[in-house]
Amino acid sequence: MPEQMVRVGQSGHGSADGPRDMTLDIVSYGRRGPGGQLRFGADQIAQIQRTVGRTPEVMVKVSGGGRDIGGVEAHLRYIGRHGKLPIETDEGLTPQGRGAPKEITADWQLELCRSQYKPKPAQGQKDTRAKLVHNIVLSMPAGTPPDKVLAAARVFARENFALQHRYAMVLHTDQAHPHVHLVVKCEHEYEPGRRLYIRKDTLRQWREQFAALMREQGVAANATPRQVRGQTRKPYRDAIHHRLRALRAFGQLPPSDRTGHRQPKTSTFMRAKLESVLQALQTKRGTLDAGKETMQRTRQAVVADWHAVTDALRSQGRAELAERVERFVARMPAVQTDAQRLADRWSEMERSRAPEPVDATSSGPRVR
Repeated sequence: MPEQMVRVGQSGHGSADGPRDMTLDIVSYGRRGPGGQLRFGADQIAQIQRTVGRTPEVMVKVSGGGRDIGGVEAHLRYIGRHGKLPIETDEGLTPQGRGAPKEITADWQLELCRSQYKPKPAQGQKDTRAKLVHNIVLSMPAGTPPDKVLAAARVFARENFALQHRYAMVLHTDQAHPHVHLVVKCEHEYEPGRRLYIRKDTLRQWREQFAALMREQGVAANATPRQVRGQTRKPYRDAIHHRLRALRAFGQLPPSDRTGHRQPKTSTFMRAKLESVLQALQTKRGTLDAGKETMQRTRQAVVADWHAVTDALRSQGRAELAERVERFVARMPAVQTDAQRLADRWSEMERSRAPEPVDATSSGPRVR
């Protein structure tokens, strides 16, 4: 049967606002029923069931990329934990030790890449040099067996890059969520004029592929846009995330143990954001809802898509699943900007710090 891409819920909803980033796209491999009624195939039904059942979501992201050999070697040293972890390559080799990064970059012949010899920009200027490698992270939630994450990552890398782009990977288990760092050479191995470009659609396809590979490993996994799940908060960039994690870890240390550790630096991004929120709270000037209108439009369009899904499910005799979809939509958290979320958290902290009011009529401490 011919494949049909159907954009659910577009008629009369959201089209006036122009295109939006992510919608609920349903791929139907079957024919339309009488009157052009949309019918979902088994794959689409399974996808809906996973989403409303809140199956754990995979994460595939690009965390950066080296623009010179020194940068590539530094990242390989980092993911190899400075020689402590083996680095698995596309040739099945596992070099380990402090010399592994140089061994890999020499084998990949990065010195022959054309962008390698472009001058490095001056401090403060944007680096426009082409990347030599892409740094990719494949991650699963806490509790996922690490060996299954690595097995799925091996297949993912082989299917996408083997015999085209050199790559290397390392499994990390030092955090709650097991993840694989994947380093991929940008230039094609046999056609130097061809390069690997990663776009939004590429990442979405990779997420769906990695989720399917995890399911082949017997691990429940899903891949849906965060807006479709009702999630409005964007994940922080790696540098901010690592800085916040270090600060949390330091704050959880007993006071007696903190003397032997250097306090991590605060995130300048988060500090500036918090200062802006506090200024808005104190002066009553400025707004905490910047961007909320756009977020509301996206939410309305997503809800309209889900309503169209429930109608199609009922027409196929799947009333129970349609009711689950309705409950899923009803439980979506309210749309909230990051600034408003920070303001609410700050207000809550201030209330917890405030001393409890003393009852003037009480002559002593209350005893229960």
